[in-house]
Amino acid sequence: MSERKDLELIAELVPAGSRVLDLGCGSGELLAHLRDRKGCSGYGIELDDANVLASVRRGIDVVQLNLEEGLALFDDLSFDVVLQLDTLQHLRNTERMLRETARVGRIGIVSFPNFAHWPNRLRVATGRMPVTRALPYQWYDTPNIRVGTYTDFGVLAQRCGLAVTDSFGLQAGRMVRRWPNLMASVAVFRFERA
Repeated sequence: MSERKDLELIAELVPAGSRVLDLGCGSGELLAHLRDRKGCSGYGIELDDANVLASVRRGIDVVQLNLEEGLALFDDLSFDVVLQLDTLQHLRNTERMLRETARVGRIGIVSFPNFAHWPNRLRVATGRMPVTRALPYQWYDTPNIRVGTYTDFGVLAQRCGLAVTDSFGLQAGRMVRRWPNLMASVAVFRFERA
């Protein structure tokens, strides 16, 4: 999998010049890319000390915050785009965070490991939990609180009153639009409030 190519495909969903909030920004790589290539500004939210430091070194404004505490720090519609890349599976209250994303941003973009990807299905059919690039941990030491599928997110988005404006899968650095629930290891959704 080409993580850099995945980030570039997701970056294409962000309009140039946007004010962006990146929830779980990691080392700040995507925000730096959006700043340097698309003239975007904004903040990263990160809990891990090392990632906060890496983001600061990249010149990213970052707030150290546990996402489980919500986004009360930000006003309604204070961002054009809110990113949640590879964070949903780590949160206890996914529905609350999606609603918060829609509250503080005009557009939300989420990605998460797609548990319905065919190699995962095959592994479960043989009686074992999958370990893949998108899900790199054994079941007993994973930071993931839950797993989800491409199809499941559509149901959750509807429940949260979100209108999905684009969706696709990612596999090995390329976009998958045909049978993404089966053929992609990562699910990506762009949404707005309905």
